[in-house]
Amino acid sequence: MRPLAVSIATFLAVVLVGCAGARSGAGFRLPGGDAAAGKLAFESLKCHQCHRVQGVDFPAPSVNPPVPVVLGGEVPHVKTDGELLTSIVNPSHRMSGAYRPEEVARPDGSSRMPDMTDAMTVHQLVDLVAFLQTRYTVVRPGEAVR
Repeated sequence: MRPLAVSIATFLAVVLVGCAGARSGAGFRLPGGDAAAGKLAFESLKCHQCHRVQGVDFPAPSVNPPVPVVLGGEVPHVKTDGELLTSIVNPSHRMSGAYRPEEVARPDGSSRMPDMTDAMTVHQLVDLVAFLQTRYTVVRPGEAVR
């Protein structure tokens, strides 16, 4: 490789790493979790009081007004561990525009989902993410799961 090309490649690598920042999900990896234990955690933490999970028979949600967010199902891209973990520990970070704000947010704009960080262990969180991972199926637009 020519010196100029090496310099440009090095510069771009440094810039891209710098853009990721301390709060980036780049390089984030959870240890392997136990999906069966995650299903039990979902129920014991009472997540089913607000959420339904595609293809899983939990007691019906009881929160009023109902939360329309169904977890799992067909999605156009892989749900990463980082996305699922962030949705659990910081649900106000990004809320889906697929729902009316009053369905998923408090009047101050924050998520209706309660702060669960004091209610669960890290082990439960890892298992919960493993469980939720099993409930999503990636499909291309126009393609149906058989």
